[in-house]
Amino acid sequence: MNKIKSLSRSKESQKVAVIGALVDFLLSAVKIIIGIIGQSGALIADGVHSLSDLITDWGTWYAVRISGEAPDSEHPYGHERFETVATLGLSIFLAIVGTIIIFDGITRFTDASTLKYEGWLIAAAALSILSKEGLYWYTVLVARKIKSELLKANAWHHRTDAFSSIVVIIGIIGAANGFFFLDSVAAIIVGIMIIYIGWRLGFEATKELVDTSIDPEDIKILHSALEDIKGVKSVHTLRTRKIGHKKSADVHVQVAPFLSVSEGHIISVSVERVAKECFEDLDDVTVHIDPENDEEKEDAPYKNLPERAQALKIISQSLKLEDCKYEIQKTQLHYLDGEILVDIYLSANYLEKNDVKEIQSYFTEILKKLSDFGEIKVYFS
Repeated sequence: MNKIKSLSRSKESQKVAVIGALVDFLLSAVKIIIGIIGQSGALIADGVHSLSDLITDWGTWYAVRISGEAPDSEHPYGHERFETVATLGLSIFLAIVGTIIIFDGITRFTDASTLKYEGWLIAAAALSILSKEGLYWYTVLVARKIKSELLKANAWHHRTDAFSSIVVIIGIIGAANGFFFLDSVAAIIVGIMIIYIGWRLGFEATKELVDTSIDPEDIKILHSALEDIKGVKSVHTLRTRKIGHKKSADVHVQVAPFLSVSEGHIISVSVERVAKECFEDLDDVTVHIDPENDEEKEDAPYKNLPERAQALKIISQSLKLEDCKYEIQKTQLHYLDGEILVDIYLSANYLEKNDVKEIQSYFTEILKKLSDFGEIKVYFS
């Protein structure tokens, strides 16, 4: 189901990019040609902006095609961040284009010329406004539907073109009435607008690439929902990040310390389910089950404790040195409060000749001499 959804998302994104590219190609050609004929630097700059849109449309098409591919050995978490990288590349490209347009506008201040065919110049800019605003709404609606930040970025790129065309019309009208410098001013304003939108897109993409957390209010909602799960004593170390149009989270939850492994696993399954119910685009949830809140512990309390195999060896050697007369059926270890608690299971047959307290005391006396070990409990089966 996820694969089908991903393919559908990729097709819709590519369709938007292709339509945008066709419109941008026609607009850039019209604005640049008419701008040259009418000697309008502002309209030429606007045409270059549309030409840059053509390049970014191709980048968008390629990025969404790659991001829609399934995870593989080299990208086990998927390809969604190709969209993010493309958005960052788009922002850098816009900044370069905007800078070039600004410098070109500045040079035209000293070489202002009378405009020609003002009606055609205004008509070309008006056509750009209508076309680009239409592209903006078409692209942003699809972006919202499939939750694509890259398409949202491209949509705003289209709207920036529409805004810049409005500035161009103002500049042309001003130049047509004798204020020739307004054409250059309009070109510079267009350049500044392009740089601004590039900076904004780049800032958001960079935040994602450095694993910035999701919105704090969303984290509060998620934290509260997870704490309400039966069996969860507390939630800590909740970390989130965005991966393309998806979100991921990893969380530590504290449960009762003596639960079985399988029961702890069932609680982790519930945590993952509830988290994904909170946010539809939360795609990956990693759950760590803790018997106690390790955030409150200092200097890793279990760092130097022996692991199970070594701990059992230590217990066995200690009992052997004391000529232990009991045959142990099972030993269960609990790593809590910076020490190892030990549960020893014996056959119920030993109760026929011995008192429970006597047996408990026997094991406690032997094992209390061991460092790193805490309370000893004896059970019979």
